[in-house]
Amino acid sequence: MTGQSFQVEPVAYVVGGRVEPTDDYWGGTRAIIRIDGSRFDADATAGLDEFSHLEIVFRFHLTDPTDLNLGARRPRDNPEWPPVGIFGHRNMRRLNWLGVSRCRLLKVDGLDLHVEELDAVDGTPVLDIKPWFGEFGPRGEVNQAPWSTAMLGRYYATPPTD
Repeated sequence: MTGQSFQVEPVAYVVGGRVEPTDDYWGGTRAIIRIDGSRFDADATAGLDEFSHLEIVFRFHLTDPTDLNLGARRPRDNPEWPPVGIFGHRNMRRLNWLGVSRCRLLKVDGLDLHVEELDAVDGTPVLDIKPWFGEFGPRGEVNQAPWSTAMLGRYYATPPTD
């Protein structure tokens, strides 16, 4: 393998929603994905309003670059869960700092995409926006580690009220 690198430019930024990345309670979180109006016009979103969900590729821009472990570590540092390698996680501590999220599309307003349950925070650079096609979902039986089910039990829950 060669040491190739490449450069990407954001096509949009997240506006509003949460300001700090946290582990849980993304349910009901609303934000706007604001597409760069200097490069795109409303034609770029034509037809998008026919879809209920989007797949968003973004950069974890708030991650501490020194907090990277290319080996195995326990998810959320929980001693009850087994050590898992970097490619067995979906967290922000990744070599290229890339995240992928699927969210509900509420409304298209020109270059503003109103979304719900996007687990990216205000100011997050968005690298790509794709409509979710059900046919691209998993085929066959889906299996996952028991620790991941336990860990994500409250991920999309609504925040508790005080």
